[in-house]
Amino acid sequence: MMLHPSYTDLMEVVNSQAEGADGDNPVVSSRYSIVMATAKRARQIIDGDEPMVHAKGKKPLSIAVEELAKSRIRILGDEE
Repeated sequence: MMLHPSYTDLMEVVNSQAEGADGDNPVVSSRYSIVMATAKRARQIIDGDEPMVHAKGKKPLSIAVEELAKSRIRILGDEE
């Protein structure tokens, strides 16, 4: 199964929206960060948080990936 958008696409979205992130100091530099962030958000949705994107019929992890891809949620850097 292939993830759409890709990990690379998600990392670009996250790093482009982060304050102070640049090529030398990206907020996200690995797939692991994307996996952990989307898993945490999926758990929040399972626990009752409202999805920030159209979610009819989608699984919580798919919703979390879409939220990240559409910049509805963001990953905070170490200093935030």
